[in-house]
Amino acid sequence: MEKTIRDIILEREKEDLSKFAFLTENTRGRDKPYVPCDIRTEFQRDRDKIIHCKAFRRMMHKTQVFLSPIEEHYRTRLTHTLEVTQIGRIICRALMLNEDLCEAACLGHDLGHTPFGHTGETALQECYSKEFTHYRQSLRVVEFLENNGEGLNLTWEVRDGIVNHQGKNKASTLEGIIVKFADRIAYINHDIDDSVRAGVLEIDDIPRDILEVLGRGHSERINNMVRSVISASFDKNEISMEPHVAEATNKLRDFLFEKIYTNPMVKSEDNKACELIARLFEHFVKYPEKMPAFFRENMKNEPVERCVCDYIAGMTDRHAIEVYKEIFMPNVWTGGK
Repeated sequence: MEKTIRDIILEREKEDLSKFAFLTENTRGRDKPYVPCDIRTEFQRDRDKIIHCKAFRRMMHKTQVFLSPIEEHYRTRLTHTLEVTQIGRIICRALMLNEDLCEAACLGHDLGHTPFGHTGETALQECYSKEFTHYRQSLRVVEFLENNGEGLNLTWEVRDGIVNHQGKNKASTLEGIIVKFADRIAYINHDIDDSVRAGVLEIDDIPRDILEVLGRGHSERINNMVRSVISASFDKNEISMEPHVAEATNKLRDFLFEKIYTNPMVKSEDNKACELIARLFEHFVKYPEKMPAFFRENMKNEPVERCVCDYIAGMTDRHAIEVYKEIFMPNVWTGGK
């Protein structure tokens, strides 16, 4: 029987990848039956499924740090995801790991993020459940919410990388662990760039000892962090960063929390965003029949609060604002015209 392109790619993985790489042929597979593709591996298919899903496109209008920015050059949740993916792929390729697995998990890691970024996440924790997190919601998106309840039927390893990309969680593959490193490298650096653009930070505000290790320029810092991960992880069955670079990176992250993520100017609209989400949640719990059909139908299987949370979490910043206006803001009288 003639080999397919997929077969050839799987053979090349065995020949070319590190002994620590996760080979695609070892995947735990998908929850639902499927017909294999003859030109793409399973992780390549997962990447394509994510790129073509609706939740991926909605990230274009979801906050990264600055709420619903009008100026086009600020990062959104989508551009953040693309930067994470690029960094993840560079690290994976240098370490000769499974780039397709890492890429798919990077692309899907923030699919469940709420409108208004972490502010929206906090609001849903307050009005729905303290257990709500964007990374668990990302898993829920790919396992259930997409395709009208069918989900994307992704492989186990990609889902593992998605749900374990933050905090103390640890993915089961090196490729999945890289997602966490790529995420942090991306957001630390692009949040500095956006904050300088917004006029709330100058590079010289960053402590000198941090800049001496990581560099002053945006590209320089990313390059040094990426190289540090590669250097510390090469030919090892673990992913880490050189101690001196890791220390400077953690100091820089702490600095950003103090100067940016809790900055009154940056957070000036947060209370309004939290109130907006809280009122939308209260409204749709009271009037669930006003939600789209999918969420109404799902109430047959799950509590109304869960369905309302799914509906609101999937909104973009703009959509949440427009729905709020439609429900709570009066229309001006136009004289019947």
